[in-house]
Amino acid sequence: MSESLKVGIIGVGGIAATHVPGWQASGKADLVAGSDVSEPALQTWGKDQGITKLVTDPSELFSDPDIDIIDICTPNMYHAPLAIAALKAGKHVICEKPLAPTPQAIRDMIAARDKSGKLLMTAQHFRFAGTSRALKNEIDNGALGDVYHARGWMLRRAGLLTRPGFVQKQHAGGGACIDIGVHILDLTLWMMGNPNPVSVSGVARTELAKIPGAFSRWAGAIPKKFDVEEFAAGFIRFDNGATLVLEVSWLLHHDIEGEDMQMWLYGTGGGSHWPSCEVYHTDYEKKQQYNTTLKITQDRLEPHAQECVEFARAVADEAPSPVPAEQSLQVISILDGIYRSQQEGREVEISV
Repeated sequence: MSESLKVGIIGVGGIAATHVPGWQASGKADLVAGSDVSEPALQTWGKDQGITKLVTDPSELFSDPDIDIIDICTPNMYHAPLAIAALKAGKHVICEKPLAPTPQAIRDMIAARDKSGKLLMTAQHFRFAGTSRALKNEIDNGALGDVYHARGWMLRRAGLLTRPGFVQKQHAGGGACIDIGVHILDLTLWMMGNPNPVSVSGVARTELAKIPGAFSRWAGAIPKKFDVEEFAAGFIRFDNGATLVLEVSWLLHHDIEGEDMQMWLYGTGGGSHWPSCEVYHTDYEKKQQYNTTLKITQDRLEPHAQECVEFARAVADEAPSPVPAEQSLQVISILDGIYRSQQEGREVEISV
C-alpha cells in the first residue's frame, strides 16, 4: 500500500496523547480526525494537533470514506459498540485495553471483525517494550523449555485515577482487574505462549477505598461513588497443565512508589524474570547454576507509540493483527472468572 492510511481517534483524553506520536512516526499513516463527547476538549485537542476534522458523533468518522483506521481511546464500556460499528463500516480498528470488559462483548467484536475482513488489535503496549521483546525472543527460542508455572503482579500503593471511567462500573466495567490486571496478565500469557485457561479460583475485593480519608497519590480523595474492586488475586489452570498466580491492586500497603509490575516464569529448562530480563539456568552435570541478564533491551519507541506503528504496518502490509482479539478473549475470560469465583466462593471453569 503506497498511499498513506488515514486515522481517526475516538476519545481525545489522556491515553490518546500517547498514541499520537506513534501515528506521526509510522511512516504509513496520518492522523486526520478526532471525536470526543466533550466539544471544548475536542477543540483544544484539534488546535494542539493541527487537526480540523473534529466531530462529537463518532459515526461521522465511520461514514467517512477517506478514513481507514479507527483508534478507540474511550472508557472501557464503550469499546465494543464503537469497534463493532467501525468494523461494520469497513474500518480497521485498534482499541485501547481492555478490548472489552466481558468475554461475550469480545466474541461479538471478533464476529464483526471476521465479517468485515478488517484488522482488530488490542493496544497492549507492554508487549512492545524492548525488555518484553528481548525476553520473548529468548523464550520462543527455547531458553526456558516448557513453562509450567508463572507468577505475575501489578501493584500500586495509593495509585489510581479517580475519574468515573476508572472507578464506576457503568463506565469501566470493573476496577483494578480491568484497569491494570489486563497488562500483567496479557504480558504473562504472551510469554507463556498463550495456553488456553480452563479454570480459576480468585478474589476481587474493596478493602481500603472505603476507609475515611482514603486517597490516591495521583488524584486526591477517593470519591464516594466507587463501586469496583481495588484488589484481586487468582490461581489459574491451563489445558497444558501449567499454572499462574496473579495479583493486582491500586491501593495495597506495599513498599513501592509508583508501580510494581513483575513477572516470573518457571520452565523445565530455565526460569526468567521481567522486567530485569534475567534468565536462570542449571547445569546438572557440573552442579552449577547460571544467571544471565539480557543487555539489548532498549525500546524502539515509547511502547504506546510503537503499538500504533506496528498496527499501521500490519494494515499496510496486509499482515495479521499484532495483538489478536482471541488473545484478549483469554485475558478477559480469566478476569471474568475471577469475578465469578468471588461471587460463587469456589473455583470456576473458563471457556474461551
